[in-house]
Amino acid sequence: MKKRRILSMLAAAAVVTTLFAGCGAKENPAPSTGGGNKPATKVKVGLVTDQGGVNDGSFNQSAREGIEKAAKDLGIESLNPIESKQQDAYEPNLKTMSSTADLTVGCGFMMQQAMDNVSKQSTDKKFLIIDSEVKNPNVLSVSFKENEGSFLAGVAAAKATKTGKIGFIGGKEGDVINRFEAGFVAGIASVNADMAKALMPKDAKTPGPNVIYVDSFDDQGKGYEAAKTLYNSGVDIIFHAAGGVGLGVFKAAKEMNKYAIGVDSDQAVTAPGYKDQILFSMEKKVGVAVYNTIQDLQKGNFAGGTTKVLGIKESAVGLAPTINSVVPKEATDLANKAQDLIKAGTIVVPGTRADLLQFKPVAIK
Repeated sequence: MKKRRILSMLAAAAVVTTLFAGCGAKENPAPSTGGGNKPATKVKVGLVTDQGGVNDGSFNQSAREGIEKAAKDLGIESLNPIESKQQDAYEPNLKTMSSTADLTVGCGFMMQQAMDNVSKQSTDKKFLIIDSEVKNPNVLSVSFKENEGSFLAGVAAAKATKTGKIGFIGGKEGDVINRFEAGFVAGIASVNADMAKALMPKDAKTPGPNVIYVDSFDDQGKGYEAAKTLYNSGVDIIFHAAGGVGLGVFKAAKEMNKYAIGVDSDQAVTAPGYKDQILFSMEKKVGVAVYNTIQDLQKGNFAGGTTKVLGIKESAVGLAPTINSVVPKEATDLANKAQDLIKAGTIVVPGTRADLLQFKPVAIK
């Protein structure tokens, strides 16, 4: 009888122990990858740049910073980026990165075909392409309304210029850089139509005389020479949308005691050697888009097969925080008013040269 009581007590103790173990498991569940009960592994994320390279102080650097922030905040593993020096390197670089990465980030519209090809071959992996659209189920496409942010830059530049002559330098011709150009010129025209004439396109395919495309995103020498040409013609402010080429523009501005407008990142911060020449920058929050995509992937909410287009309403484009002290307050005040009008839909900013030619400025007040 005594033996039976001891056995009963031991059985009861075992049940209690099991219950506590069960409770502990519920309070501290093993991390899950979303399938079965396998322990989670760190999400691996890697960047494949366009020709501007990681340290362009602009577009690619912003994407890299988004990944690094995710590594710090979200605990993902940041893989070493791969730089693409030629266009024919995009596809092999994407293949190499996606062989290891769970999410491969590809920067640049010129990467579209390569991203399409590689994502079809690696259907078990996820991809993010910036500035283009790939309609495969494992690819999220993110584009920006650069024309809206550039409109603000044009408004502020028109109020900041001393000579009344402003220039624009683009990297490679294409829909993305044309949006920068069209929005910028429209912003200037909304302040002073005469000031915009030298930047207005002759037709849908031909830019104005104060607009130069250098057919590169990494050749700083081309940026330097193009900027000198414009500055020597009387231009005192140049807005560049040319990735790493912009560092050459800044160099010319510094040598010639002129000014420039940065792009994509807050370039007075990312290119501090030229902060005195940079009036302000048109920020395009690539890094934020990358970070948010990684966060969604971790939560199981990766929106593959969709396209996001981000503008002023989404707080994805606009003037960066650092404003040079030489910029008059009325310039930034007017840009802020323009931002409100765009957000309200009162101003619809042109995104192509054809649209720019038909654009009728709205009074900003």
